[in-house]
Amino acid sequence: APDIRRNETEAFEFGYNAVNEDLARAVLDELEDVENPVVMVHDYHLYTLPALIRHARPDAFLHHFVHIPWSQPDSWRVLPSMMRREIYSGILANDIIGFHTRSYRRNFLQCCRDLMDLDVDMERGVVHFEDREVWVRAYPLPIDASAIQAVARRERVRRFEEELLGRRRDHLILRVDRADLSKNVLRGFSAFDVFLEQHPEFRERVTFIAQLMPSRTDVPEYAEYLERIEAVVAVVNHRHGSPDWMPIQLKLRDDLEEAVAAYKHYDVLMVNAMFDGMNLVAKEGPMVNERGGASILSENTGAHEELGEYALSVNPFDIQELADSIHAALTMDDEERHRRHEGLKSIITARNPGDWVDDQLADIRRKGGVE
Repeated sequence: APDIRRNETEAFEFGYNAVNEDLARAVLDELEDVENPVVMVHDYHLYTLPALIRHARPDAFLHHFVHIPWSQPDSWRVLPSMMRREIYSGILANDIIGFHTRSYRRNFLQCCRDLMDLDVDMERGVVHFEDREVWVRAYPLPIDASAIQAVARRERVRRFEEELLGRRRDHLILRVDRADLSKNVLRGFSAFDVFLEQHPEFRERVTFIAQLMPSRTDVPEYAEYLERIEAVVAVVNHRHGSPDWMPIQLKLRDDLEEAVAAYKHYDVLMVNAMFDGMNLVAKEGPMVNERGGASILSENTGAHEELGEYALSVNPFDIQELADSIHAALTMDDEERHRRHEGLKSIITARNPGDWVDDQLADIRRKGGVE
């Protein structure tokens, strides 16, 4: 839990709130000659902005989509009550609040009831706030399946495939992530270390490719995390490797076509984030994979609510369970692999980003009385 001192409260007041005030002024300038405007706000950077717009333009329709997980009430109690009130009063100035999953929606409703002592209709997903009904909805973000399939057909992807297949061992484990603390990269490598220790029959037969995009390297904690990742990879490769086999191949770059080439040929896709609003890698990989690859998926990702039935579910903090899941995925019979892989694809292709936008616009029209 964080230590809250004057620095933190001043950062909230003169940093976070100041930015929200600046952006609110910019939005209001844009709305100056617009009657009954609709304003769509995104994510956690702008929680207090809606209240500022509501105060100045009560005729505006405000819609706010939150892309990160919404936690349960107790975790919010690490913040001073003043901060909590400002954040919740800000976001509840919206007419509709959207989340990726039903679980986040439920958590938000519970927070409004327990932290703000508000009248909440859990079944309808409605919060009563300042004589208004605020709708709280779940809109899971899909991928554009046809777009990722088009990338998979590119010539540059084919060249990466040739290089990958020329060095491929019997099995390939893949992860594609930002080098972000929440992605839980270190525990993923630790689990692979445990797997090789407990199943020496897989030595020199399996490679773990980790394509990580360096993230926020100007922030000391992130730069240090990247150093720790490189150190753990060196330890695992030294412990288990041989002169002609390196267990972990670490690729620190942002290259979509190289990632898609690996998507096409993995046997196991690892997504073990500690917490993640959705995680689109869990949807992109199965969509283009040609080997009936299995997915290991953290139960704390938003994607798990949709895909968990066909993935190998893991607690992201349980290294032994993750190691066991690697073994289960690599030894799964072909029929079960096919069943799971086809199940993932059927869910992923059921909706597209246009549906996601349409669902939100339909609710805006319903709530605004247009329909």
